[in-house]
Amino acid sequence: MMQNRFLKVVRTVLLINTIVFISFACEEKREIKNSDPEYVKKILNERAEKDSAMQFEVYSPFKRDTSIAFKALKYFPPDESFIFKSKLYRLNPPDTVVVMGTKGETRRVILEGYVNCVKDGEDHHVNVYKGFSPTGEPYYSIWFTDKTTGKETYGVGRYLDIDIFDDPEYVYTIDFNRTYNPYCAYTKLYTCPIPREEDYIDILIEAGEKNFH
Repeated sequence: MMQNRFLKVVRTVLLINTIVFISFACEEKREIKNSDPEYVKKILNERAEKDSAMQFEVYSPFKRDTSIAFKALKYFPPDESFIFKSKLYRLNPPDTVVVMGTKGETRRVILEGYVNCVKDGEDHHVNVYKGFSPTGEPYYSIWFTDKTTGKETYGVGRYLDIDIFDDPEYVYTIDFNRTYNPYCAYTKLYTCPIPREEDYIDILIEAGEKNFH
């Protein structure tokens, strides 16, 4: 039993290392821009770990919907020009808004405020939402559409997790290289919130996860 567990761990590590090596080679061919090697390595490792989890973990959408064959997720090359710094500009009080789900249901979430991302000299206000898990635990998300939506990226939109702190002067890092597709991008068994009109960012965000299909 212990030997089997050891062999499983070894296989997983080898798989991640192989994916990182292949991904790094492919990303280099696509001219990784504006990123130092250590940052690139970290991002590629995260992506390889996610691929492994999507392929093998029981909670993966590919395990729930066995009609969908797993294949490595696709991404834009890491690019540090899509990392932004901003304070959270809170609404006072926060606003409860209704968002639609991809199966037609409505959801109530809390609009906490926005972060400001400056790209090519222009300000882009990006909304931050607070939701609750089925167990009642709060979580914070950015969901958005941009000029890549429905083309290189998932037609509903993409997500980015964010941890919120009480300090009103705290400066957040908003790294669009870590944006991801919700599970509904892989299979129709899932439903996910649809970004509102107000969540559109009027630039090409060529960072993060691309279309799966």
